[in-house]
Amino acid sequence: MSTRRITQETFDAAVRENMEEFEMEPDEALREAVEQFESQDVDLSCIVKAVPVASSDDNQEEQTHEILQALDSLRIGRDSDTITEVIADIKCFTEQCSLGFAQRYLAAQKDAYPIILSYCKRSVEEKETVLAALSALAALTDGQPDLLDAEGQQFLLDVLKKYREDLSVTSVAIMTVRRCCLKHEQNRQDLVKAGVLPLLTTAATRHSDSAELVKEVSAALRVMTFDDDVRVTFGQAHEHAKMIVLEHNGLKVLIDAAKAHLDNSSVLSELCATLARLAVRNEFCQDICDLGGLRLMMTLLADCYEIAELVRQVLNAIRAVAGNDDVKDAVVNAGGVQLIVIAMNRHTSNSAVCEQGCACLSVLALRKPNHCKVIMENGGALAAVQAMKVHTGVVNVQKQACMLLRNLVSRTREYSQLILEMGAEALITQAHNTHRDSDDVFKAALRDLGCQVELRELWTGKSGNLTRD
Repeated sequence: MSTRRITQETFDAAVRENMEEFEMEPDEALREAVEQFESQDVDLSCIVKAVPVASSDDNQEEQTHEILQALDSLRIGRDSDTITEVIADIKCFTEQCSLGFAQRYLAAQKDAYPIILSYCKRSVEEKETVLAALSALAALTDGQPDLLDAEGQQFLLDVLKKYREDLSVTSVAIMTVRRCCLKHEQNRQDLVKAGVLPLLTTAATRHSDSAELVKEVSAALRVMTFDDDVRVTFGQAHEHAKMIVLEHNGLKVLIDAAKAHLDNSSVLSELCATLARLAVRNEFCQDICDLGGLRLMMTLLADCYEIAELVRQVLNAIRAVAGNDDVKDAVVNAGGVQLIVIAMNRHTSNSAVCEQGCACLSVLALRKPNHCKVIMENGGALAAVQAMKVHTGVVNVQKQACMLLRNLVSRTREYSQLILEMGAEALITQAHNTHRDSDDVFKAALRDLGCQVELRELWTGKSGNLTRD
């Protein structure tokens, strides 16, 4: 992994040197500079890999990147009487930010955030201008949540309140909230404390007919339940999930939204992914079932089994709600096992579907001998073995399949021989040899299936000789 970094100025100087000293054409000079730094193990992910161009006044002495030219125009435009005079420049800046992270990073290094935020605050009374400025803020903060400060947080909340009836502004504001909360625990906590959750759930209800807004709200709510900021030891993911459900009726909002968009697989995938994140307590799993969520999942699995991504997310949601033993029974009684096996057999080549299918069946089999019988009779074990054959290099498929096989035989030993006859032992041994980091899972599966396995005793309970100074 590349660990060395350089500045944009250093990279641009190398490109310029290639052009001036070695008389290379611009494209060749750029390619040579990239190869030179990559050979030195330099990380270029934050570098704009383009040849600086002359500004619009054709001053060849003032060559810079287009993102910085757009930013300079905005810096100059701050002195204009009305923001409408610089809307074109704001849109140009947004387009440049959308080209890639390197452009956004370079702009942020040149103090783009305070400039964009100043335009946002100036434009808040006029819909067209606030939409343009907010779009620029959304583009700039994509992948850079650290940029958002208390002033920016308050602006986002103010916009969501002021323009709650406007679909376009609300959508972009929620997108910005989501981007600023991804991998940033402090932003999540600050916005939740300031009251962003009811603004999100209310927006989904108010604009329930908009597929894009419903997706955006669902994604934003899901991000609030993440624990993905490596800088924070303990986050508030669980507390946020509880708040969404208990204080803001989040489960009903999402399930109602799903029922309103049964013909849109991308919306349904988003909603299922978020429901899975909210099923953090036993009673929440039951609530999803009582609100019609489980029935909806079964319907989707039956009617949309050809759509791999939707199937994956539905299986993920079923896996989450089946943590409740009563819901486990409801899934099996509704024919869920048959539908899961059909989906796995239909998408055998899709590792993500196979992983979720095995995990789902594993949860259903846990502590439920009657469920194990249903899974065996409907080819669940055979589907798991087939997944192991097809995805030998995907460790998560191997692990979930082995956990399913373990759960199938832990209380029903009579299935061990049937599973071994499917070729499970050789596949588990192969997985053990291939994925050494997870060998405990594979050894446990071999042990429970009655196979010969070498178990290493990590600690015997005996201490060595102790001496005192």
